[in-house]
Amino acid sequence: MAQRKIRPIKLAHFVVRTSRYREMVDWYVDLLNAKIAAGDENATFMTYDDEHHRVAVVKMPGLLPKTRAMAAVDHVAFTYADLDDLLATFERLSAKGIKPVWAINHGATTSLYYEDPDSNFVELQVDNFSSLEETQKFLGDGRFAINPIGIDFDPEEMLARYKAGVSVEELTSWPEKVSPRMDPPPDRYLGVWHAALLKLASRRRGR
Repeated sequence: MAQRKIRPIKLAHFVVRTSRYREMVDWYVDLLNAKIAAGDENATFMTYDDEHHRVAVVKMPGLLPKTRAMAAVDHVAFTYADLDDLLATFERLSAKGIKPVWAINHGATTSLYYEDPDSNFVELQVDNFSSLEETQKFLGDGRFAINPIGIDFDPEEMLARYKAGVSVEELTSWPEKVSPRMDPPPDRYLGVWHAALLKLASRRRGR
């Protein structure tokens, strides 16, 4: 058999272990509008599409609380079909008291970050470009490198402007002139990935 690069065909699911079992199950069901495919008092498997499960929550009593000093996955992300769906989800979750800890236009995406009961972060996003080619061009032509974290925004304000008829393009477009980001992400977030990007950008500016 000739040698070839064999790659996965998709990312199927992720699993979280928790001592706050019921709270975590309810949170992810609410966040993703998911349905429970199977579950008992020790594990729950949920999905939001044709995959048999996208998220699993496993009960493990006595776990230590997570801290920022721990090596860990920084966040997982879910993409929505369009800004209408993302903002509708923001509105639905806000009514349940689930508010994003950070709202940011990354240039390639418009993103809302949420914190689950165990301090894991989940990004809900929408692509700002209509094609992969446009996204790759943005990431590679120097615009992204100036500010590799992004521009914060107020999701309540964006929702109000969207309902008032402001176009998606105006709400999500990347400025033609963007300044290097000097401020870190919000203290409640400040994920390792974004802190590393900010440090890298600072080093580049110091050259």
